[in-house]
Amino acid sequence: MNDTNMGKSELGLLMNESHLPDQTVIDAYGDGGFRFSDMSHKGSLMCLPSGIYGWDVEHFSDLDADHFKRALDEQEMELLLIGTGQDLIPVPEKLRQKFMARNIRVEPMSTGAAVRTYNILLAEKRSIGAAFLAVE
Repeated sequence: MNDTNMGKSELGLLMNESHLPDQTVIDAYGDGGFRFSDMSHKGSLMCLPSGIYGWDVEHFSDLDADHFKRALDEQEMELLLIGTGQDLIPVPEKLRQKFMARNIRVEPMSTGAAVRTYNILLAEKRSIGAAFLAVE
C-alpha cells in the first residue's frame, strides 16, 4: 500500500451497485485497491460529488465514454482527475471533448498523484471528482 499502509482489513466494501453517498479523502491506495472512511475496496474507484462508487475498469486502454457516464451526468463538478495507473497516459481527445461540452476539465495523472491531488482539492472544498485505476 502507498501513503497509509492499508494492510489486510476485516472491513470490506463490495461496491458494484452500492456506493458511499459522500465524498471523503482516500486514506491509502495500492495492493489493487483503496482505503477510505474505515472501509477498503478492491478494484478501481470513481469519487464524485454524489459519492464514491466502485468502477469496473482494470486497464486504461479499456476505457471509453461509457465508463465515464456517471461522471458526465454529475451536475456540479468543475474538474475530473483521472488516475491512469502507474504511469501518466493522455486522455483521448474525443473523450476530453465530451467533458469539455459539460464544462468539466479533465486532468490525467498517475493514480498516486491523482489520489494526493484529489485529497488536497477536496480539503479546499472544490467541486471535483476523480476516477482512479487501481494499482498494485
